[in-house]
Amino acid sequence: MASGMMNYLKRKIVIYILTFIFAVTIDFIIPRLMPGDPIAVLLSRFATMPQATQYLHGYFIEAFGLNKPLWEQYITFWKAVLHGDLGISIYFYPKPVAQIIKEALPYDLALLVPSIVASWIVGNWLGAYAGKNRKLDSYLMPVFFFLQASPYFWFAILLAYIFSVKLELFPLSGAYSYGIIPSLSWAFIKDYLHHWVLPFLSLFLVQLGGWAIGMRNMIIYELEADYVRYLEALGSSERTVMRHAFKNAMLPQITGLALQLGLIVAGNVTVQVVFSYPGIGYILMQGILNQDYFLIQGCFLVIILTVLAANFIIDIMYALIDPRIKAAYVEG
Repeated sequence: MASGMMNYLKRKIVIYILTFIFAVTIDFIIPRLMPGDPIAVLLSRFATMPQATQYLHGYFIEAFGLNKPLWEQYITFWKAVLHGDLGISIYFYPKPVAQIIKEALPYDLALLVPSIVASWIVGNWLGAYAGKNRKLDSYLMPVFFFLQASPYFWFAILLAYIFSVKLELFPLSGAYSYGIIPSLSWAFIKDYLHHWVLPFLSLFLVQLGGWAIGMRNMIIYELEADYVRYLEALGSSERTVMRHAFKNAMLPQITGLALQLGLIVAGNVTVQVVFSYPGIGYILMQGILNQDYFLIQGCFLVIILTVLAANFIIDIMYALIDPRIKAAYVEG
């Protein structure tokens, strides 16, 4: 069985390496297909003489390596990536992209990880409860469908309007108040959590609906399976039956967790833009609006690595939970 697990991991690693190369190549190409001149955007922020602007334009084009052929830029890009160099941001010049992402990443983790984990746990629990209780199911399902069908940005705007504009319970934008310096002090943490609630709820509630519907459907399917009828015939308690049904219903939900990580990246961008939350989604939008090739590349590179790593971890978990996967690779 150990050899089956090793074969499984080897094939998955090869697939993920090829996926990474393809995704990073697309990451390099897409920004360069955008119309416009990123250096002109950079120089527009400076009040200079026309002659000086022309000189600086040529200087920055050469400094950023944009005067080289595309294939040479591609090779240089890969060399830099393998050395951990993401380049200098054009929009935030002369700040390195790696430093910008490093400053934004903690805010992303503080928002994404709790929203994903909490929505997955609560959604699966509510879905399982609805699946076994048909009367309650008729009340919960419209709520679940409403949450799932709500776009992230629309729900973010709705929450901002109700709780920030009308009720004035939470701040409308930012991750912390002006004048407060980020630190581990209680004053900053309290202020940050006050700003964090609405972006968190925007992601949590929309995801919760999807998890609940998925688990509810799987529970209903599992409760009609032959092994459940066999357990009931043996006189097993409802708790025992539900434990077996829930365990089997969790397998597709674990797979869905990996897929949801890819979807929430898009939702995270829109939520961060609505609340001006300084995570990677927000700086990615700034990079797109200002045609900052290197900032766009760096943000998407982090997203690619995060999604691939999360999917790889889910694949390992799935193989450990379902022994049929390892058995298949032993036979194959």
